[in-house]
Amino acid sequence: MALVKYNNNSISSVTALGSLSSGDLNLLATNNITSGVSSSSFTSNIDSTYDTYIFKFINCHPATNDVSFTFNATTDGSNFNITKTTTAFAAYQGEGGGGATITYDASRDIAQGTGYQQLMANGGLGNGNDESTSGELYLFNPSSTTFVKHFIATLNVYDQGDYSINPHIAGYFNTTSALTGLDFKMSSGNIDSGVIKMYGLSKS
Repeated sequence: MALVKYNNNSISSVTALGSLSSGDLNLLATNNITSGVSSSSFTSNIDSTYDTYIFKFINCHPATNDVSFTFNATTDGSNFNITKTTTAFAAYQGEGGGGATITYDASRDIAQGTGYQQLMANGGLGNGNDESTSGELYLFNPSSTTFVKHFIATLNVYDQGDYSINPHIAGYFNTTSALTGLDFKMSSGNIDSGVIKMYGLSKS
């Protein structure tokens, strides 16, 4: 097979670009936390415009040591208490090179409960000046009135015991009502600082 070489391949030669709407990430909201807040909510722009919503967490830092970053959903805009079934596991490694393993964490999953889901497994988020968590959460088809609402989350946590913990959390909100919002908070104390962004993934 002959190799075809194009001489006119400069980006400056491009005169137009087609629409790139399918699969685009569209930034819908940013919660920039610069001082302590009890929670961070998103209660608008979650509708049938998008089938998939992505939340990105950037250096979310707790005021209290050894806590979990958590979330819940609402169907009415104010009560974050939707019944859910979830599962959690994590890989982790200590700064000193010890304790590396991967394990299921039954203490972090929920079986038909309405409480906040921990976005953690096998550890607690530290509140040292350099400690935080970052990651992302996918929420699928929250406006459906036929199906339950699936979610998948993965983060990395600077654990209070100086471990790097990579929790994987997944489950479903067991409701056929449309979800209209999510709320994020620490299991105890304030979110001291951090950024949470919400994106909509354009329909294909």
